Amino acid sequence: MSIGNSPEDERPFEDVSEPAHPSIGRAIQQARIAAGLTVDDVSTATRVRIAIVHAIEADDFAPCGGDVYARGHIRTLARAVRLDPAPLIEQYDAAHGGRPAPTPAAPMFEAERIRPERRGPNWTAAMVAAIVAVVGFVGFTAFKGDDGTTDVADGTAPTSSAPATPTPKTEKPVDEKPEPSDSAIAAAPQDKVTVQVTATDGKSWISAKDHNGRLLFDGLLKQGESQTFQDSEKVNLVLGDAGAIQLYVNGKKIDDDFKPGAVERLTYTKGDPQAG
Repeated sequence: MSIGNSPEDERPFEDVSEPAHPSIGRAIQQARIAAGLTVDDVSTATRVRIAIVHAIEADDFAPCGGDVYARGHIRTLARAVRLDPAPLIEQYDAAHGGRPAPTPAAPMFEAERIRPERRGPNWTAAMVAAIVAVVGFVGFTAFKGDDGTTDVADGTAPTSSAPATPTPKTEKPVDEKPEPSDSAIAAAPQDKVTVQVTATDGKSWISAKDHNGRLLFDGLLKQGESQTFQDSEKVNLVLGDAGAIQLYVNGKKIDDDFKPGAVERLTYTKGDPQAG
């Protein structure tokens, strides 16, 4: 017979209480359950796939496809379950090395577009003016004598000549100007690649980089908003919801049939789109 605590009493105490600050996934899951929503409800409302919702609630952000999309999904899911997304984004950035500062691309494109064109002198207009002056002088001297009167011989009645039929002038055809394109970047320079991204059917997260891998843009594009990117060689894009995006590349509309909610990684160069 032993005296003292039993083996069961000697086992270490297991703390089953919730942590003071729940993880990102745990916080979203608790808020969803408190709101009376299922994972399928949240996926339908946010267009985030069910598998990604389950992964985020388990604090697995690998299926998101990168930090850009992970932040976007966290923000979208938090709003769907009535949570403030700002603390969750800060918690994610603290655990994943912070968020890179985006480099705005619009000023670079605007500087290229408003650069004034240098024009040479209008030699055609000068030549036309000179020809008109010469023709007018010759015509004036042909119909007018030196003393300004017309000589008539004695005893001879002046004869009237029929007026000369004027030779119809052949008008110079006017150069027809092409109709303006619907695209705001139809006159994109040929020595660069120019990509315009417009959120036409909803909002989408956009990431754009130049040929050196420098980040041009990283953020949410709301419906109706546009961003234009330009580089000397190529532009790399990642579209969070490609089905909501309309692309114009080098002044031409891209008619790819992107599916709603699909993540697309695209690269465009000066020769795109290829003639077909």
